Amino acid sequence: QVRLVESGGGLVQPGGSLRLSCAASGIVFSIYAMAWYRQTPGMQRTLVASITRGGRPDYADSVKGRFTISRDNAKKLVYLQMNNLKPEDTAVYYCSNYENWGQGTQVTVSS
Repeated sequence: QVRLVESGGGLVQPGGSLRLSCAASGIVFSIYAMAWYRQTPGMQRTLVASITRGGRPDYADSVKGRFTISRDNAKKLVYLQMNNLKPEDTAVYYCSNYENWGQGTQVTVSS
C-alpha cells in the first residue's frame, strides 16, 4: 500500500512561517522525484516546488526566495519550508511522487 501523508498546515498571519511535511510509505522513496502542489477553490492544481531524486530543487516563480523544498531519504520525508507567507499562498497543499498523491493539508494566511 502506497501512502503519502501531509501535515503541518494551519492558520498563520502574513509574514509568518510554516513547515509542511510529507511522510511516504510503501515505495522505494529514494528513486522518486517529489513535488508539492497547491489548489484553491475553482483553480487548477499547480506546481509549487519539486526536488529530484538527487536533491536538486526547483520552484514556481511565485514562491522563489520564500519556500524551500528538501528531502530526507532515510526517513522517507519531504519538507516544504514556507517563509514570509502571503494571503495568496492560502491553499490546500499536496505532495506527490507523480504517481500517488496525499490527502492534502490546509494552509491559511490571514490576519
